[in-house]
Amino acid sequence: MTEKPVHLPTANHPITVQPTGKHVTVLVNGVVVADTDDSLTLQESTYPAVQYIPMRDVAQNVLKPSSTTTYCPYKGDATYYSVATSESGDTVTDVIWTYEQPYPAVADIAGHVAFYPDKAEIVVAS
Repeated sequence: MTEKPVHLPTANHPITVQPTGKHVTVLVNGVVVADTDDSLTLQESTYPAVQYIPMRDVAQNVLKPSSTTTYCPYKGDATYYSVATSESGDTVTDVIWTYEQPYPAVADIAGHVAFYPDKAEIVVAS
């Protein structure tokens, strides 16, 4: 079994995790699926900032665990959820990812989930 590479944030690839300090609402197919005042903003290098929402502030009844997994050498192993927004079965596949046991450099995102902005509407209050 090959060891997965583990990278630490550096000056060339910085990663910060800070409280967002604003109300964040997430909608999927027009349905509110997350609503929080406790979001974290993860800024990684030159990538767009990502809102990490506490799992407790996500509507649990819409979540469907996915078999998808990915690996980030800076954050660890990610698992995914799809979201079913109606009883008719309107499901958006792999809209959420989470690092259940993130690496120490980003340990604050444990217990939080993030949403793909092309699959969900992420509204950060101004």
